[in-house]
Amino acid sequence: MRILFLSFIVAMFMQDDVSKRQKMVKEQLMNRGIRNEDVLNAMKTVPRDAFVSKEYQHLAYDDMPLSIGYNQTISQPYIVAYMTEKLNLKKTQKILEVGTGSGYQAAILSLLADSVYTIEIVKPLGESARTRLKELGYNNIKVKIGDGYQGWKQYAPFDAIMVTAAPKVIPPPLVEQLKDNGLLIAPVGPENGMQYLKLYQKKQGKLIKTKLLPVKFVPFTREKNIK
Repeated sequence: MRILFLSFIVAMFMQDDVSKRQKMVKEQLMNRGIRNEDVLNAMKTVPRDAFVSKEYQHLAYDDMPLSIGYNQTISQPYIVAYMTEKLNLKKTQKILEVGTGSGYQAAILSLLADSVYTIEIVKPLGESARTRLKELGYNNIKVKIGDGYQGWKQYAPFDAIMVTAAPKVIPPPLVEQLKDNGLLIAPVGPENGMQYLKLYQKKQGKLIKTKLLPVKFVPFTREKNIK
């Protein structure tokens, strides 16, 4: 009887989380103009609460970024969906993400692409993200601990690249590792100044830039800045 009761409680919590995700998608994404059905379905599917610490799980589906420790954050759901939609991903594509964080964005990307290669410079975050993604069954994601400035040359070129921390300029190795006609999206700007989310398309080795919207991201970190 006790086992049945506990199973009932667990099922109720799981259903509650599904309802919160559906509400998040409708109110925070669809009502703000996110239209790509694959992106919306991915956001409905991936459990954001599994990518935040217990102390923040009650806020997992709120309209805000959340701390994941080490001065890093999990982005606001709308920003995750917006950046993903702008890449216009196809199921055959290979994606590079710079800034794994908790692994949430990588999980979203994995449902829309063939494979995701993600790099995290903060070792404890990268290791926990790798474990979490594996336990949740996201088997088309590879996680690397290292300096994302250098990209991941071993698996280049990439159809699309997403950067989830703000560099002052786009790292040249990332441009080199992006396929011609490929898309790269990143927040760009100083830590304490105005940052803009920008979409780049590579044309004959050069980037064509489109400024999207003002944002506030954690700064892009290099190995020399990690203690």
